[in-house]
Order: sequence, then C-alpha cells, then structure tokens
Amino acid sequence: MLFNSLQYTVFLPAVFFFYWFVAARKLTFQNIFLLAASYFFYACWDWRFLFLLLFSTFLDYFTGIRIAKHRTRSGRLFWLLLSITINVGFLGVFKYYNFFAASFAELAGHVGWQIHPRTLQIVLPVGISFYTFHGLSYIIDIYKRKIQPERNFIDYALFVSFFPLLVAGPIERATHLLPQLKRPRTFDYARTVDGLKQILWGLFKKIVIADTCAGYVNMIFADPAATPGSAHLLAAIFFAVQIYCDFSGYSDIALGTARLLGIELLRNFAYPYFSRSIAEFWRRWHISLSTWFRDYLYIPLGGSQVPIWKRIRNVFVIFLVSGFWHGANWTFICWGALNALYILPSVIFRTNRNNLDTVAKGRLTPTPKELGFMIITFALTVLGWIFFRADSVGSAVEFIGKIFSPSIFSPFPTLHLHEYFIIPLLCFFMVEWLGREDQYAIARLGLRWPATVRWATYYAIFFYITYFSSGAPQRFIYFQF
Repeated sequence: MLFNSLQYTVFLPAVFFFYWFVAARKLTFQNIFLLAASYFFYACWDWRFLFLLLFSTFLDYFTGIRIAKHRTRSGRLFWLLLSITINVGFLGVFKYYNFFAASFAELAGHVGWQIHPRTLQIVLPVGISFYTFHGLSYIIDIYKRKIQPERNFIDYALFVSFFPLLVAGPIERATHLLPQLKRPRTFDYARTVDGLKQILWGLFKKIVIADTCAGYVNMIFADPAATPGSAHLLAAIFFAVQIYCDFSGYSDIALGTARLLGIELLRNFAYPYFSRSIAEFWRRWHISLSTWFRDYLYIPLGGSQVPIWKRIRNVFVIFLVSGFWHGANWTFICWGALNALYILPSVIFRTNRNNLDTVAKGRLTPTPKELGFMIITFALTVLGWIFFRADSVGSAVEFIGKIFSPSIFSPFPTLHLHEYFIIPLLCFFMVEWLGREDQYAIARLGLRWPATVRWATYYAIFFYITYFSSGAPQRFIYFQF
C-alpha cells in the first residue's frame, strides 16, 4: 500500500476515525488497534513477510529482557551478540547474499577459478533495513543501560512496526517513540491540521516534482550513449531533485500521518540542498540514519576524539557501511567512499561543526559567499548521486565522462517533461527556500494571509497533485533499501 495510492486515501481516514472515535476510550485499545492496522498495512505488500517482521519483533523483545536480567557482562554480551547475529544474518541473506556470491565468483575468475555460485531467487522484504535498525538500537541501548526493556509486548511491537515509519523510516529510537506510545493521547485539532498540511506538501513533492523528474532521468540513464553531455548534466540535477523530493516527500507524509494520530516522529530532512558544506549536508539529509550510524558506529569507534589516522578510518568506515546499507552494489560503496573523501578535510581540520545554523537565517537572500558554498556543495552532491543512480560503476564513470566532454555545450534534446511542469518546479524551490527555518516548507505558509488566499493556495497545491497523478502510483525510491 503506497502513501500515494487510492488505497491509502481510504485506509488513513478509516484508521483516523476508528482511532479517535472508537478506540480512544483507553490507551490499550488505541495501541492494539494501531498495531493491527500496522500489520494490515505491511501485509498488503506481501503477507508472507509479516512472519519475518513478527520473528524479528519477538527476538528483540525477548533478548532485550534477557540482557537486562543478566548481571554479568558476559551474559549480557551473549544475548546482545545473539540478537545482532540473527538480525544481521537475516538482512545479509535477503539483501546481500547474491551480491557476495557474485563478487566472489568474479574475483575467483580473475585468478583462473571458474565458480558458479547458486543464487537465491527471493524478493527483498520491504522495510527490512529500517525495522532491523529499530530493533538493533533498542537492544544496544538496553545493553548500555540507557533504557530498560519494554515489558508490554503490544507497545514494543507497535514501536517496531508503526505503519507510517515501517517501510522507509524515519529510523526511530526507543527513547523517543516508546514513551509516546505509553502516554494517553487526545485529539488536537491544531495538530491534525498541521499533519494534513505536511501530508499535502509531501504528496506534492512526490507526485508533482519527483515523479515528473523521474521520467526524464529514467530516459537518459536507460540510453546514455544516445544523448549529449548537456542532457546528462540535466539528468544528474533532476535526479538530485527527484531523490530529495521522493524520500523527503515520503518522510513528510509519514510525519504528518503520525501527527494525525497524536505521535511525533523524528525529523528526517532539514533542507539539505541549502547546505554550505558536505558536513552540513549530512546533518540535514536522512537525519535518522546519519545519527544512527553516528551513535552506534562512529562514536564507539572513537569518533573524532582519536588520532588523525583513526579519524580517517572512522570516516571511511561509517560512509562505506552507509553506502552498503543502501544496496548490494559496488555503486553504493563508491558513493559512500566519494562522500567520505568529500567530508574528510572538515573532519581532519575539525571544521565539521561549522554552519550549525540555518543559512541566511532571518534574511531573504544569502550572501555571495554563502551562495557560492551552497552551489559547490550541491555540485559535489550531484556528482555523487550519479553513482547512486547508475547500474554499475563503469556506467557511472562513463556518464560523468560525458558531462565533462565537449558535448556538454550541445543543445538540450527534447525534454519529454509535462508542459506545465516549470510552474510547480519554480514554486517548489521558492517555497522550500522561504520555509527553510520551519519543520517543513508550508508549515507557516500564508498564516498571515486572508483565509480565502490561504485556502486558495492549499487548493492550488491539491490541484497540481491531482493533475499530475495520472496513471498508476509510482513506488518510492527508498522502498528498495
């Protein structure tokens, strides 16, 4: 069930009505209903993988209690490693087995061995990377005695499988979400309106901007040899816009949906393309994953409080693992390594904590210096996204080579874009810039305008969503991870 599908437009109002007007008498009923709705939501993808989600939930629930019960470090460590091994093992089988098997066969072929490994013909369970990380953070926090294990299985299962975040995040922490699930929740009209506005903006970014950009991007990447470098450059920029609007659009819908139900999820994006450095970009892009790797991998390795060679090692470890988390392909590893190289100077010279505030805060326009750094950061990011989008490393290198060839000065081919796309595209950039100090771009849009003008703006956004949503709904990019 896609957020941008007709089924979800029926599912969400039904959940909202029953949750607030039938199950609201008791917190236990609310949580049981939300858990049932979440399992139904997940089963709509493939009901067979529901058993894998249930197994992972039972595993971490049980091992969390066992870790807390043991007073010896060795006993606690045993249950921690058992849970990590099984969770990562499932993730490895479903997501990485075929990659390792094919890579080993290719490596053996270079030394004269002919190996024909048996690959697994299995479908990657949707959301497995996300709910696995939910469970891992939970048991690690118990092991470190940051939290106590949750004894109420319904509450813990809902923490893992809450439907707005189940498929593509944000990656929640038990310290943030579980306390909300255990507190009584009452209907709040203002919060409901705020949630609907964020959902509206998320749908606009996904359906109008991301899906339209995808048509051109797919055409160029499918046959790069047939188009000049100018088309490649535009496709690379459009993919940067596409992946941001696609993923942050999903996150907006997820956060808005949760807010309708009286729950606040972790913010996942903070206008990353307005960053003045790569370090700032990674503080603003996929925030829940970046902070997860920081807290559970980078800092345990020593973070930045170690000798310089270890700082370099830590940076490459976290970015290579992040790249590999995104997919079983050398392109993602190269993307991670490239971003490690980008951010390395700021880590070495300890400037990575610069630019903690919002660019041009309190001002309409950035300074020339800020604008220059924003353009450089965006250009480097676009270059990295080419590896993320390409089918192979060789294809990515050829694609980049075409951009830096004389054909970059060739006229653009026919764009095959919607004839009215330029209007919402320009409006999108303008609204994102003006709303960059808010949680999402239209959070305060038009609050001081007359009601008729404000509602006309919302209806215009809704009109574009319906106008551009022809055909079957398009999957979100991060569902493949």
